[in-house]
Amino acid sequence: MTRAEMRKQGRKGSGGGGSEGPPNGRNAGRNGKPGKKRLIDYPRFGKSGFKRWMPSWKQVLSLFLIFFGGGVAAIGVAFAVIPVPNAKDSIKLQNNIYYWANGDEMVRKGDTNKQWAELSEISRPAQDAAIAAENETFRTDSGIDPKGIARAVYKMATGGETQGGSTITQQYVKNVYLSQEQTLSRKAKEFVIALKIADDKDGILTGYLNTSWYGRGATGIQAASQAYYGVDASKVDICQGAMLAGLLKGAALYDPTLNQGNRDRMQERWNYVLDRMQATKAITAEERAKCGPKFPEPIEVKAPANMNGEIYYLVETVNNFITAKDKTIDGAKLARGGYQIYTTFEKDKVDALKTAVDQVKSESLEPNRREADKFVQVGAASVRPNDGAIVALYGGDGIENGHYSNNADSKVPVGSTFKPFVLAAAMQYGVQTKNGPTQLNQDSLYLADNLSPIYRDGKPLMGDDGKPYKQRNDSPSKPGYVTLKRAMQSSYNVPFVQLGQDVGGANVEKMVKELGILPGSLEPSSTITFPLGTSHPSSIRMASAYSVFAARGQQTDPYSVSKLLYNNVENPAFGKPQPKKVLEQAVADNITDVLENVAKNGTGTKTNALGRPVAGKTGTTDAGTSAWWAGYTPELSTAIGMWREEAGNPKLLSLNGTAGHESVHGGDFPTEIFTRYMKIVLKDKPVQDFPNPAPWGQEVDSSGAPVSPSAGSSTSASAPAEQSSAPAEPTTSKSPDGSLTPSPSNSSTCQGNNCGPSKSPGRPSKSPSESASGSPSAPPGGGGGAGNLLGMMGQ
Repeated sequence: MTRAEMRKQGRKGSGGGGSEGPPNGRNAGRNGKPGKKRLIDYPRFGKSGFKRWMPSWKQVLSLFLIFFGGGVAAIGVAFAVIPVPNAKDSIKLQNNIYYWANGDEMVRKGDTNKQWAELSEISRPAQDAAIAAENETFRTDSGIDPKGIARAVYKMATGGETQGGSTITQQYVKNVYLSQEQTLSRKAKEFVIALKIADDKDGILTGYLNTSWYGRGATGIQAASQAYYGVDASKVDICQGAMLAGLLKGAALYDPTLNQGNRDRMQERWNYVLDRMQATKAITAEERAKCGPKFPEPIEVKAPANMNGEIYYLVETVNNFITAKDKTIDGAKLARGGYQIYTTFEKDKVDALKTAVDQVKSESLEPNRREADKFVQVGAASVRPNDGAIVALYGGDGIENGHYSNNADSKVPVGSTFKPFVLAAAMQYGVQTKNGPTQLNQDSLYLADNLSPIYRDGKPLMGDDGKPYKQRNDSPSKPGYVTLKRAMQSSYNVPFVQLGQDVGGANVEKMVKELGILPGSLEPSSTITFPLGTSHPSSIRMASAYSVFAARGQQTDPYSVSKLLYNNVENPAFGKPQPKKVLEQAVADNITDVLENVAKNGTGTKTNALGRPVAGKTGTTDAGTSAWWAGYTPELSTAIGMWREEAGNPKLLSLNGTAGHESVHGGDFPTEIFTRYMKIVLKDKPVQDFPNPAPWGQEVDSSGAPVSPSAGSSTSASAPAEQSSAPAEPTTSKSPDGSLTPSPSNSSTCQGNNCGPSKSPGRPSKSPSESASGSPSAPPGGGGGAGNLLGMMGQ
């Protein structure tokens, strides 16, 4: 019999215990005696198929009651055992301690600007502005946002970036619950605390306004009112209250005194808060109109004495690095203190860099006598190659002198210091030729004549005026075709703009990013003048990018914190980053060889005073709005930027006339600062030579270039579609500096590094349309944007 037949017969039987058939029923046991009933009948006995696994309604109800009862009990226990933190405890003072690279203490930064104010001591506009900005329904809602909690739990579970509380109640609990961990247990505790205090609206608002971070070292509305407007919280008006409420979204991004971007964001946020105050009837239309378009300007920052000199900029750099590296740490958490921060800054180098800047400025500038000597700014940074450590920076004259923006992190166009990146891209990725992409070398010939047209796919690029675009050099000379090494030495613009077309703007951009330049600091790579440094990386990033050449192709992200502890517990997110290879070693060494020639024989000859090998490049932007030197020795890479900018007015002013110079170039003051600084920090250090570069690539000459004896198997960059016949090339040879010189039979000669004739005798008699070529892979749009400019100044 089958099992089913046996069960059926057993149900019909009398239970007599005969020898045939199974015991009667599911409660029957051995020998016909009743069996013991299971505590949990699952899988269900006596059922077949899916019904065997389908729980009964009794089981479902039992499970629900168990879990519901357990949940209620758990919440009850949590209510009993989880205390509500004392909000005033959260503003107790703790220091952050910053250390130099050698472990010596640099500074203790304690947030001493913390003051408690009762709700009756906070003006109604300040209260209403905070509510309108952060939680319009605060006075009537439950204080809990289930969607926001679910979103935060999901973010933590998936490893995403967590967000702050959605309601003022939740934000307040987050403010006073000081644990730094982002865990489900913490969220559960915050949820319970929010439930316990949800009905005390006045208490929540008081605590929230007193524990929120407003920037400028101010925790709480009373401290913020004094820091930004010099008044007590009880005196804050509608316009000021809306600005202070705007800071609650993130003081680092909305403090209008930090930079122009912050100011623009705050202006928009301020108007939004005022509009919401009117919409919620906290203020009338007439009161809104009194604020009008006039923004309530904050007072100047009061500088603590221990943050004078460069210390303020060092601390700011470190704090920005910490909050960017670990998203769980924001400005408010840093302000609460308790951190031990070990930096990469070396005191002797920081002092030496400041000394060099101060000496050059004091010896050269007379702001009381010359208008062009006013508002001169310098930003500088030093990075250790193959390590990434930022060992020194110069951020400005000091907050004690009213200078608060960090010049080492300022965004100023870098000019021709960008050209080595273009050459690196051409050597690493290759330029487009008839045979496809070909890696070139520094001996490749390119036309350098002033006001030469630029070509792509054999066709001249058009400017915004609809006419063929012609690139300008810094001088009106016409040196003819020169090697790329010579072009870099003399900082000709024409060869590198054409080279940018041949390698492709997208490839140049790719190389720049590989070297560590941040995408947000780059101008569109499709513009014609992209290779001339219209982008605006910081001094820190430029020093880091040049350090890749010194490190023979190894790129390491710049960092300013080597170790971070919170309450003596080390944060594993901080430490030395790992280097990665972004350039072939031979490419990096050849770039160094080219840049060593710039320092020795070109626009950076002031560095010869060091008496040791130096490589680098000068940079000057159009109209002389900035001047740069980025250079390195084997052990240190340093970038120096100089510009004019009035505090509070972000417009760049021309350097022309500064220090009595008709025009200021990167080879002037920036190179002088670099040389003085390196003299100090490298004193008594053994001289290190750069490695000899291995051969790399082949000579890929721009279309129309003369053929020299050394270029017997050289390749020409892709030529125009139609080639006209050209006269036979005269015999030429290359001089040590890379320029073409005629044979002895020719009467024109080159002496030293200066090629005499304005037109090279070796230059073929070809039409302008045959003088250059371009990569078909280059991105479109070369005639737009900066194409209407006649180029950036070269040196």
